[in-house]
Parts: sequence; structure tokens; C-alpha cells
Amino acid sequence: MEDGSTAAAEAELAQALRTGPFHLALRTALSARGLALHRVQHRLAQRGVKVGVTSLSYWQQGARRPQRPESLRAVRMLEEVLDLPAHALTRLLQPQGRASTERPAARSYRSLLEESHALELLLAELESPADGGLHTVCHLERVLIGARRELRGRDSHHVVRAHRDGVDRYLAIHHGDTGCDPGLVRVRATENCRVGRVRWHAAAGVLVAELLFDARLRAGETYVFGYGFDDGTGGTSSEYVRGFSFAGGQYVLQVRFDDAALPVRCRRFTRASAGAPRSGQRELTLAGRHPGVHLVEQGVRPGILGIAWDWS
Repeated sequence: MEDGSTAAAEAELAQALRTGPFHLALRTALSARGLALHRVQHRLAQRGVKVGVTSLSYWQQGARRPQRPESLRAVRMLEEVLDLPAHALTRLLQPQGRASTERPAARSYRSLLEESHALELLLAELESPADGGLHTVCHLERVLIGARRELRGRDSHHVVRAHRDGVDRYLAIHHGDTGCDPGLVRVRATENCRVGRVRWHAAAGVLVAELLFDARLRAGETYVFGYGFDDGTGGTSSEYVRGFSFAGGQYVLQVRFDDAALPVRCRRFTRASAGAPRSGQRELTLAGRHPGVHLVEQGVRPGILGIAWDWS
């Protein structure tokens, strides 16, 4: 019968193996099995695999990543030494879109947003790295369309996981509809964060807000935070889209409409890039006390996902 500490360690290991990244899963497995690196090295040698203690240390710290054929063979043997299911570690080394939850190569903002040049300038000004060090676990977003058929605002409830140490902020991007004045858009920090620097590009209608966390994350840690944008400065809104540079976790989008301005048709769709045609369209029916539609995507892929609607 397992005691409480053993059960907790096994639960933590199962979670790390399921979500990654590789170095966190390896480190958690080593801790759960109570094996020092020199003992692991010895057991690998008994199976005909030579790997140095330094390499093992680098792998569990995330400083290096097994890539060469002999290193990948060592990882397969590690699964046996650590009494893990087959492919439990090797799957975390596969390219994103298959089984890994580490950040894959990004699809450029240029393919996701027609005003990409303006956005790239804003991100450069805020010294943003390519991926921000965060992986989305779950993102719930609610969009409100006002009585003038305008994008009145939106709120996000975001769960992220750090894939490197020291992450303490998130950059939220708001792209308004035609006529939007980003200088008048209000940024709200609603849970476990505060608003830092805010930059915008008036001609492109794009705003980037820095959200500062209440904690500095270590690799593998999760964080929950909330934020919102109050807009209402643009013209008639006919769709809401979100671009994903990386594959990730669950995304839920809810669009609510003012009772005084209800659309005649709603549908969800995807796009491979900003200039690509819509695909995967599916009709959505207005429902609820406060009329609205929604979509749920269990595992997002790089590209664009959104909801469009027609006015009478």
C-alpha cells in the first residue's frame, strides 16, 4: 500500500510525463525513483549505453537536449532504468504537433496578422523573446459586442505553464476593428497580475500590454491570471479571431451580443494564415439568457481560429 508521500510523487510524475517538458519529466522521474545520477549512469552502462553524468545533469536541467542517435538510445534505456512506460520520455522529444508539449518552431506573426510589421516593432520595443517562455494550458476568452455592433471589450482567464526558469510576465495583444483608436483602449489586470508597459501602433490599430505576474515562475510551474481590454472605439465588428503561433492547450471562445443588436448568422472557422481562405466552417446557434455563441478547441494548432457573424 502506498503512503501519502509516495502517491503524491507518483501523481506528480504522471503529470510531468503527460505535459512535459522533457527536462522536467526526467528530473521528476529521477526524484520519484530516488536514483542519483551516478547510479543511473552505472545501470545504463550495464545495458551497453555510455553516457556521462554531466550529460545527464544537463538533460535534467534543460541546459542541453538529447538529439544525436546515441543520446536518443540512452533516453529509451532511461525509460527502462526508471521503470517508466515505453516512449514516456522519448515522446517529449518529438516535434510539436505530435506528442511534445515543449515549444515548437513558431509560425511567424506575419502569417497570422496582416499588420505584422507594426506588431513586430511593438514586441521589439518591449524586448519580447519569440515565445515568452510560456505554454498555454487553458485559455477562456469572452468577447462582448455592443449595441452599435462594435467590439466593446473582451476578458481572458489564462492558465499557463513555464518551460524555462525566471518567467514573470506575459504580453497580451489586442487588435481592434477598423477605426479602432488603441490609445483609448483600456487594459485591465483582473487576477494575479498587474499592468506594466503598454505600447500601441495607431495606424494598425494594434496594442501590446505587458502583464506582470505576482510571482517568478520556475520551469514546469503553472500560473493562473486574468486580464481584459475595454475597446468600443472601432466600427462595425463582423468576426473575432485569435492567432496561434504555437500549438497548445485548450481554447474556449465565447462571443456575447447586446440584446439590441443580434446577428442573423454565426459560424466558427479556421485559417492557415491571415491571407488564407476560411476553412472548417460550422454553423453556431445563438443561445442563452444573454445571447451568444461559443467554440471549444481541445488542442489548438498553429494558425487562426475564430467566429464570424452576419448582420441583417
